[in-house]
Amino acid sequence: MEVILLLIYSFFVWLIFFKFKWLPWNITSQVIVVTIPIFGMTALILALNVVAPSSSKLRVYRYQVPIVSQVAGRVIEIGAEEGNRPVKKGDLLFRIDPTPYENALRTLKAQLTNAEGEAKRLNEQLRSAVSNVTGVRSKLDLARKRVAQYQDLSSTGAGNKFDLEAAQADVANLEAQLAGAVAAQAQTQAQLGAVVDGDLASVAKIKADIVQAQWQLDQTITRSPCDCYIVNQQLRPGAYVVAMPFNNVMTLVEQHGQLIALYNQNELHQVEPGNKAEFALPTHPGRIFKGKVDSVVWEQGVAQARTDAQGSIPATVAATGPPGGFIVKFNLDDPADVPLLAAGASGDVAIYTEHVTMIHIIRKVIIRVGSNLNYLIPKLH
Repeated sequence: MEVILLLIYSFFVWLIFFKFKWLPWNITSQVIVVTIPIFGMTALILALNVVAPSSSKLRVYRYQVPIVSQVAGRVIEIGAEEGNRPVKKGDLLFRIDPTPYENALRTLKAQLTNAEGEAKRLNEQLRSAVSNVTGVRSKLDLARKRVAQYQDLSSTGAGNKFDLEAAQADVANLEAQLAGAVAAQAQTQAQLGAVVDGDLASVAKIKADIVQAQWQLDQTITRSPCDCYIVNQQLRPGAYVVAMPFNNVMTLVEQHGQLIALYNQNELHQVEPGNKAEFALPTHPGRIFKGKVDSVVWEQGVAQARTDAQGSIPATVAATGPPGGFIVKFNLDDPADVPLLAAGASGDVAIYTEHVTMIHIIRKVIIRVGSNLNYLIPKLH
């Protein structure tokens, strides 16, 4: 763009001083003609770097999603094709032999049926024991009333001593029966045990085991968690996978990446989230991608930028290193309409702030010229 402006300027100089000779071509005019573009271009470039800063340190990042099997087993089916192939969210990646997990689930369901039957029997037994205690306690209360009546009659001489002794024997017998009934009730309650969410502890435990077993059975089928690409697919039917967090069996790469650029510290004081941006990548020569500033990461990943709470005075020597830049994150306007952006691809980016918008056109021309220059491959072999 600077060259184009200089050519236009040179054309007007030729018209004024040589073609029409409106002004004399002397030392004074020559100094002025040479000075104007120097100061003008310098001022324009300095202003442009503030209101429309650019960076050649653009990188495309695409996040990786490591796939780890949640259960162990033999792989019997591979749903994902080999190579750098796209997969949709929910597509089958691979399937593990479900036989041992199906057997474990059936065993637990059988145990649940037995446990529920045993719980039902104990509940019936408990209700019978409670009814028995109630009945014996009623009989005991009646027998005690008869003993009191016979004692009253015997004290007045109207009663029979034999009847009093028989009534007392009935009370003793019923007290023994009540003690046995209460013990039987307590024993049944102890067998029933604690209750969890309305179920016996034994039944609740088996139900929880069934939920876990069903989850493990579901995990024998692994599906894609995102719209991604499969890179370097090496899993094959017959391979044995284990449920370990660091043993990923394949790696997915997200289809839509994140654009990140590094700017010098003094280039960002006018940049705000939401500012428009344009990108040019050598992988797509001649094409301009549009987006917006997502955020500026006002943090440097260097040791000089942090101090630990150690109770000591920070050393000033650590801050003598060269100043670093700051990262700017960008979002594409419509990622669905953008072709695959290769992870690790580099390029140029320009940010258009809300200031001095009239000169933004110069930056737009510069970045478009640079994008078209990506068609050139300057090598001889």
